This record gives sequence, structure tokens and C-alpha cells, in this order.
Amino acid sequence: MIRRGLYGLCAALALAAGSAHAQADCDRECLRTMLDRYLNAVIAGDPTRAPLVIGFRQTENAINVAPGRGVWRTVTALGDVDRRYYDPVTGQAGYYGIVMEGDEPAVVTVRVRVEKRELTEAEWYIARENDPGMSGPREPGAPPANRYNPEYLRQNPPPQRVVPPGERADRATLIRIVDSYFDAITSHDPSVALVHPGCGRVENGTPAPAGRFLPPLEMPRQARPSGPPAIPNAPDPSSWDCITGLENFNLQMVTARRIPLVDEEAQAVLAFGVFVRRPGSPTPRNVFSEWFFVDKHRIRTIYTAMFYPPPELAVPNWPPYDGNWPLPAAIAP
Repeated sequence: MIRRGLYGLCAALALAAGSAHAQADCDRECLRTMLDRYLNAVIAGDPTRAPLVIGFRQTENAINVAPGRGVWRTVTALGDVDRRYYDPVTGQAGYYGIVMEGDEPAVVTVRVRVEKRELTEAEWYIARENDPGMSGPREPGAPPANRYNPEYLRQNPPPQRVVPPGERADRATLIRIVDSYFDAITSHDPSVALVHPGCGRVENGTPAPAGRFLPPLEMPRQARPSGPPAIPNAPDPSSWDCITGLENFNLQMVTARRIPLVDEEAQAVLAFGVFVRRPGSPTPRNVFSEWFFVDKHRIRTIYTAMFYPPPELAVPNWPPYDGNWPLPAAIAP
């Protein structure tokens, strides 16, 4: 029995080592090349230009899309915010920024997975100007309902950097730091989050929380305007940051949390999840990709591409969380 147990343990360790080795076969340069090939193939509208495996899986805002459809038909160029991040440990690469669909920009996160130097997955989060938001569809003549603002994103893009080795947090620490932010949201306790004072958060291009636009994230706090808040009983805009208002935030839980990509060199972490509202709230769920940028073991800025799914859509539609959060009573058996 002992010998059989040791054999099983050795087999499991060998399998894990083989899986890790397969991922490690694609280093940062390999991931960079694979992401370039994929994005160029999408722009060309030609899946044969990228090394897609048989059964390659792609979603766009949680909806499965066959190669050659969806963004393969709509995306015509990369935009003027173009950020790339790489995780050789998991064999994944990511793009955050703007893509062009003809003359129209869209704010996107793109995640791809590489296995044995072939592309097995692509996951898109896309924010377009006329998409629905927290209050439903965009009203005629009103601003975008989903906080879409590519112009602010152009003026305040996320960092593209190489952090000196001595200033980096390790992979496990970066994940814990990001988890602290989600724990602060679900507990409605800002003190839980490991963030810098004045940390910035940009949702689909718009700084948040905000009743109006904030100045650029890098602007010193004393240089920010201190006029009256744009919404009743709101805090002074000069004091807003990425944890402002969590005490009363309309959210019951953050579900389906995933962290598929950690770029230790850039101190950047990509997380996915679903914001589920408080019971009885008419506000829809939103499904998000969030890029966290960490300095000195605390979150400095967060950039998102998110969408507001209809209640019947199963989100996020990626294992291990490929269910619906929550399942609407109207479609339950």
C-alpha cells in the first residue's frame, strides 16, 4: 500500500512538472510573438495567420465566437493605447487598451493562452460607446451608459514598464495584494485593501468613483480641483480614490474571481470576476477585467474593461466558473 501510494504521488508530481515545463517553454519573447501573431490575424480577419489549435476557444463579453467571426470581422486596427503584459508561468499574455472597429474605438482587455507554442484560448472584454450600463441602455443624447471614455484613457494610459528586480513583489504577494482589494469590496471595509492613498481607478476609460471627471491620475492631490461635488452628499472630489464609497457600495459579493496573469516584471496583475448586487437591487451585474498595477506592495492604479450582461447570460463562461451568477428565477427549472 505504501509503495502504491508513493507511485501515485510520484506520478502526480511528474504530471505537474510536465505541465509546468510545457508552460515554461514559452518565455516572455515567445509570448510577445504569439500575442502579436494573434492580434495581427484578428486585424487581418484571417484565423489562418495565427497558430490556433483545433478546438481553439474564444469568447467576447462571455459569448463564444468561432474563428473568423465577431472581432475577426469588426476590428480593423490597434488603437493609440497599446499595453502588453506577459506571464511565462501560466503561458498567458494580455493586451489592454484601444482597438479600432472602422472609425470607432473600443476599450478592450484581451487574454490569450499559449500551450506548446500554439494558441488555445482568447478572452475579450469589450466596452463600446453605445453599450448598456448600470442604468440600462444609453439614452438618446446622454453620455455613454457604461462609463466609456477612450479620450481620458488616451491621456492617462496604464504604465508599460520594467520594475527593477529589487523593487518587485513576488508572484504570491502580488496575488494576495489584489485579493485584498476584492475582500475590501465584499466586506465594505476600505481598510482591508492594500492600496496607496489616492489610488486611481479607471472604468472603461472613465475615472471612478466620479460624478464628474477627475484630473489625470499622476497629478498631485493638491493640484486637483476642489469645487463642490457633482452629486449630493458626495465626498470632495480631491479626496476620491479607488476605495472611496465602499462602505455603501451596492454589491453583495464578488464571484467567479480568477487571476490568470501575473506579470512580475511589470508588477501588473490581471483579474476577472462578476459583481453581484444586493438582493432586490434593479442594478445589473457587471462582469469585469481589471488590471492592477502595484508599487511598493500596494495598488497604485486599476484599469478595467467591463460589461453589463443581460440576466440570462451565463457569465463569465470560463472554467472553473462557467455558470451564471446568479441564475435568474425566470429561467430556473
